[in-house]
Amino acid sequence: MRTLTATIFILLLILGCGKEKQPQIPYVYVNLQLYPNSLDYIPVGGYLVKDNVGYRGIVVYHPLPDEFLAFERCCPYDPQASGALIVVDAGGSTCTDPVCNSKFILYNGTPYEGPSPYSLMQYRTSYDGDVLQIYN
Repeated sequence: MRTLTATIFILLLILGCGKEKQPQIPYVYVNLQLYPNSLDYIPVGGYLVKDNVGYRGIVVYHPLPDEFLAFERCCPYDPQASGALIVVDAGGSTCTDPVCNSKFILYNGTPYEGPSPYSLMQYRTSYDGDVLQIYN
C-alpha cells in the first residue's frame, strides 16, 4: 500500500511539473452598479460592454431573466498583448480576441477555439431585480 501511495505521489509530481501557470490579469478594483431594466437596458440573451471599468473593460451578459454574468474584456491568453481585448460576436453568445483568435462562450467564459486554454476572468454579480452590482 505504501509503495502504491508513493508511486501515485511521484507520478502526480512529475505530471504537475510541466504545467504552465495562467498569465495574471492585473488586479483593478471593481464596484459597479447598473440598472439593466432601465438606464443600462440589457435584454435576456443580450449583453452590454462597459469600458473604463476593470483592467480593459467588462462584458455583462444576461443569459436568464434573473442571472447576469460579468467578464473582464482582457484576453486571458496574453493579458499584456497590445489590443488583446475580447469583442462580442454577432450572435451575442460568444466572443473573440482578434489578436490571438481565441474564442469564448459567454454563458460561462470557457474557451472553445484558439490557443487560449484559460477561461475569461469573471467578476462577481448581485442582482436584486432592479440594481445589478458587479464587484471583485
